[in-house]
Amino acid sequence: MSPCRPRSMAAVPQRIYERIDNGLYDDESDSWWGPDSPFFLMTTSLNPARVGYLRRVVGRALGPDLAGRRALEVGCGGGILCEEIARMGFATTGIDPAAASIAVASRHAAGAGLAIDYLRGSGERLPFADGAFDAVFCCDVLEHVRDLPAVISEIGRVLKPGGIFCYDTINRTVASWLMAIKVSQEWSQFAYLPPRLHVWEMFIKPQELRGLLAQSGITWREHRGLKPNRPLWQVLWQLYQRAQGRISMTEMGSRLGLVECDSLQLMYLGYGVKRGAMSNEP
Repeated sequence: MSPCRPRSMAAVPQRIYERIDNGLYDDESDSWWGPDSPFFLMTTSLNPARVGYLRRVVGRALGPDLAGRRALEVGCGGGILCEEIARMGFATTGIDPAAASIAVASRHAAGAGLAIDYLRGSGERLPFADGAFDAVFCCDVLEHVRDLPAVISEIGRVLKPGGIFCYDTINRTVASWLMAIKVSQEWSQFAYLPPRLHVWEMFIKPQELRGLLAQSGITWREHRGLKPNRPLWQVLWQLYQRAQGRISMTEMGSRLGLVECDSLQLMYLGYGVKRGAMSNEP
């Protein structure tokens, strides 16, 4: 499939979905929070830029006082982002299909003194009433689900009118094929992620996601890109150093991070607002 051609927004064909290894999230260890785990890179390399963006747009849509506001994270994994959502001031719920990840998230939240309600469930069939949440977050997840239209539809259903939906995902481009698949997963001299963590055909072009939001009653507001904080040659050098055992995953994560940018060629963040009652946005 051409990286410039939007794909039909239907459930991912089984032959493609079978290539992704979502069983990685059934690991019963605390790999989500282990400092040398690739998942932990989200706390050092991704969350600073992502959480800063989320705080900004949530404040824009809902205002600064989140007391009494309810938030849901769809695909919460081990709770790395869910804990940041709770710290914003939301009454927070996290849902994930992997029981092992939910167990890890619950243990870590308890140790951090955070009251987060975690439960097992699927984004395609959320076990919540219509309009139950003021905010829904779905980050590092949309490119993993089998039925993306169903997930977005369910998010629109459980979101209150005037509520905000925040997300990030990976664009389906030549650049993402090279960096997210070849460099990050397949080329042994650089790779730091499990080999089947992502499948390029499941990446999502911005216009495809905007169309699904519109169908689900969510008015799209903006997209912002994410890019490495260093030139490409420096990124590759740090990845090579880690692959050779010269630096640890923790050291690499302290040096490499993502920053906001205008280009959507690799990863992008965005948000939309559920149509209906007025939000705080102008």
